[in-house]
Amino acid sequence: MQKPKLIITDIDGVWTDGGMYYDQNGNELKKFNTSDSAGILLCKYVNIPVAIITGENTEIVKRRAAKLNVQYLFQGVKNKLLIAEQLCDELGIDLNQVAFIGDDFGDLMLLERVGISSCPKNASNYIKQKVNFVTQREGGEGAFREFVEEILGEKLIESFINSL
Repeated sequence: MQKPKLIITDIDGVWTDGGMYYDQNGNELKKFNTSDSAGILLCKYVNIPVAIITGENTEIVKRRAAKLNVQYLFQGVKNKLLIAEQLCDELGIDLNQVAFIGDDFGDLMLLERVGISSCPKNASNYIKQKVNFVTQREGGEGAFREFVEEILGEKLIESFINSL
């Protein structure tokens, strides 16, 4: 598997379990697995930028992206393929040099166009048939990290560990 020049990820159903949680005051809550933050660290180690493209528009995702210093954040997106194409133009790369992990129908057009596509284990069966590989982990359980580790391979992961 060739190392991509950009990694794009969805959030709900990939970094989270896809659930919608609310506290007693009606505030939306999301549970993120800290394991996925290691995926971001690995990308930074090998100088691969990360973009989050999500259909939701929440302060929670904005804060999580900022905490992890994710380079690109696009929220409230209806056409993920269009945003990805614009970002690729800006970076001077082609979609076939991109890896993307998504989990649902809104991700399909982009999943079908990138060089490396993946989805979490609990994605729709239809989506599972359309991607290069399905993670063994479910969304919200470290699927993004597994995706990154699969792409980078053991040698780069060992190099990262030895650099700590």
